Amino acid sequence: MSSTTDYNELLPVLMAMNPADVLTLNIPVDVFVQEAENLYHWSIDDQQALTKASLDWNFVLSLPARAGACREAQSLWVKEHNTRQDAEQAWKDEAPAAFNLRDQLVHDFRFAFRKSDSLVARIDEIAQGDTNSDMVQDLNDLAVLGRANGDLLGKVSFDFSLIDRAANLSDHMGDLLGATNGERKEDSEAMLIRDKAFTYLKQAVDEIRECGKYAFWRTPERLKGYSSDYWKTQKAAPAKPTPTTPV
Repeated sequence: MSSTTDYNELLPVLMAMNPADVLTLNIPVDVFVQEAENLYHWSIDDQQALTKASLDWNFVLSLPARAGACREAQSLWVKEHNTRQDAEQAWKDEAPAAFNLRDQLVHDFRFAFRKSDSLVARIDEIAQGDTNSDMVQDLNDLAVLGRANGDLLGKVSFDFSLIDRAANLSDHMGDLLGATNGERKEDSEAMLIRDKAFTYLKQAVDEIRECGKYAFWRTPERLKGYSSDYWKTQKAAPAKPTPTTPV
């Protein structure tokens, strides 16, 4: 069964989990998923001893699906995270030119419309605010206003190609802004589901390991399969010196 299928089948279970019960990751997801899959193959031959130690055998049988769902949830989170980062970088690269075009149009329109109090007031209204969303809306508003008053703009030799550019840029920058803001929400949701999938997998792994350690406490050749190689390595690694200054 594919990881995608595992994820889709277990998603209702994950969504139903209480956020208060969700654990914080303390081990790389890819490492933990691989350890879970290794545990499945290790414990499958120990059914009699493990069930005698009170293990619900469904924990073992469900390990592959739980591991697959966790792997898929991690992939989806990484995808959303990278998509947002790409959109943020594109915004940083392109926003200065968009703000510059907005300022250029405001400057040109104020001169072309200087003899019309109502149009000047409209320009002043558009020019208020300097947030990213203001700029996106301003470009579209200026394009509409410019098209409606082409006769006045023509008298000052205005470059009418800027109007189409403003309209197109408003759409484009709006999409980028939506990606940076919207993806941030999706990123949080994807991360929560990933953490739920990790928690769901860890519940089974912990139960199997606890029963394995109990059942095989005097059988070291079997006992070794019910411990985390990752944490063995972490404990064996030399401790990092405590920094003397904040980092």
